[in-house]
Amino acid sequence: MAKCICCDKKTTWGNQLSITRSHISKRTSKTVKPNLRTIKAIIDGTPKRVTVCAKCLRAGRIKRAN
Repeated sequence: MAKCICCDKKTTWGNQLSITRSHISKRTSKTVKPNLRTIKAIIDGTPKRVTVCAKCLRAGRIKRAN
């Protein structure tokens, strides 16, 4: 499973509830996936391909290789 190398964000699972007339009638499984990007970044002075979420990429927590 892919995850962000900065914040360890990964796919999570839960229940999606269907509410009708103030009663929960059905529960279905729900998957929430993070916005992961595979980029070339500088890790320990050398460029490597890593998986980073878009939030860490925008925040500047990782340095992109040119």
